[in-house]
Amino acid sequence: MPGEIIPFQIRGRFLMALSLRVDVEADDAAFYERLDAQRETSPQFFDEAPMVIDLGNVPGMAEPERLRAMVAKLRERNLRVFGVQNPGALSEEALQEMGLIPVLAGKDAPLPDARSTKRRRRAALRGVENKLVKAPVRSGQMVVCESGDLTVIGSVASGSEVVAGGNIHIYGRLRGRAMAGVHGDESARIFCRSLDAELLAIAGLYKTSETLEDAVRDRATHIYLENERLCMEVIG
Repeated sequence: MPGEIIPFQIRGRFLMALSLRVDVEADDAAFYERLDAQRETSPQFFDEAPMVIDLGNVPGMAEPERLRAMVAKLRERNLRVFGVQNPGALSEEALQEMGLIPVLAGKDAPLPDARSTKRRRRAALRGVENKLVKAPVRSGQMVVCESGDLTVIGSVASGSEVVAGGNIHIYGRLRGRAMAGVHGDESARIFCRSLDAELLAIAGLYKTSETLEDAVRDRATHIYLENERLCMEVIG
């Protein structure tokens, strides 16, 4: 109605969630010991983190009792599990009983010879829009470039995030979080003048500050994926 005040807004929001891809059928004590060891390397990254469980490699886990037990153990570890990828025959009703939703994401990346074609097709449909930021990104800020490359002329402070569907170029010191190829583009890359990041991620594969290589810390660095590993090399 004319003049009516709408009491809410519906807006899109970009949020990062961890994906726990389970690769073994036995979620035994050794499984959780390894998970706890991983959490201890960067507790600030894992604690209270929203998480999705990916059952694509373990169809035997897609049973209500087994999944319920896993979800309980993860939530005991302060991991906020909210969804399941590749839930198999699990019904939405069964997932809802566990406080979960099915998440339709995380498809395998295309083969290298097909990737560029698929990337161009997605870009044409979505419309690539690169973003240039001519000022430092301050703590608490989040800068998102949904479909193209993000360039920052300045530093990226601790406690801030820069996110791009394509590549990320930072002409300054990177101390916050940088996530490139967020739609699954494994050919995306991150470049920075000085590396001291809290987190680096390409197509969902990440490293945290605690696992950065000493050889690249505080150096101009190029970050890329190779054989499902996040690799770093000094520029120059």
